[in-house]
Amino acid sequence: MSEYDIVIIGGGPAGLTAGLYTARARLKTLLLEKIAPGGQAALAWTIENYPGFPEGIGGPELMERTRKQAEKYGLEIKSGEVVKVSASSEDERSKRKIEKIVNTKEEEYKSVALIVATGTRPRKLEIPGEERLIGRGVSYCATCDGPLFKNRKVVVVGGGDAAVEEALFLSKFAEKVTLIHRRDGLRATKIMQERAVSNPKLEFLWKSVVTEILGETEVEGVKVRNLETGKDLTLEAKGIFVYIGTAPNTGFLKGVVEMDEEGFIITDENMETSVKGIYACGDVRKKLLRQVVTACGEGATAGFAAGQYVGKWEDETKR
Repeated sequence: MSEYDIVIIGGGPAGLTAGLYTARARLKTLLLEKIAPGGQAALAWTIENYPGFPEGIGGPELMERTRKQAEKYGLEIKSGEVVKVSASSEDERSKRKIEKIVNTKEEEYKSVALIVATGTRPRKLEIPGEERLIGRGVSYCATCDGPLFKNRKVVVVGGGDAAVEEALFLSKFAEKVTLIHRRDGLRATKIMQERAVSNPKLEFLWKSVVTEILGETEVEGVKVRNLETGKDLTLEAKGIFVYIGTAPNTGFLKGVVEMDEEGFIITDENMETSVKGIYACGDVRKKLLRQVVTACGEGATAGFAAGQYVGKWEDETKR
């Protein structure tokens, strides 16, 4: 069992920033990432509101820069899916109190402090045809799959920033993009709304929901219901991109720390959870704004707070 001062779970902007701060503090830190460092931010076509980049910067480039910067100061990054977190009362070998134990599918790690930065995953529509056609026209990432729909008709579901940004990205490839939203107006920021409304390739269906995705081996269309009139219509489409919110990746923490009804982790202003020595930062937290810039700020706070916790713990064990 490998021992660390701090283990970070999640390699998005929050986790990488936390690792940058703890590594610079010369704390032995391990970052565990299920897939690859960068998180959801690495899938962003462009990030326009990150300070210092007036022309915007691609998500993959920003995350690669952040990873290299953290590794430069000694952050250790490993691939691994965390399946369980627990607290141990005492390590039998050293007779020292080991606060946290992190289990992946392959290995087990000990640490004094733990930082959770596991982010979120896209919510699904939970309608007929969705599960069957994932990867066959149903997508949750326009940046990943958009180029596959060149000169084809596609549908985007949602009305927030993510939905509008991805609809605009898809308009670079698709013949037509129909954005379907259950409300009578977009929730995206004003500048994104202006771009969407002025884009000739975008059409809008207001007060409507998708009730079924059509097609046997690939998406061929969608059924849409108007919430005001109750009338149904069928739209031809080869792709449907879903942006109706996100769900936190906190299943492995069930019963360990306090969460809200949706599973987002509740923390104090120092990013500490209901369990001493466990911190959370980024989109996995219960909070108002989920952006790369806020994730980085919270990662810095969590890294600094966790470092202070480790320092106090080491002082106590020397007594």
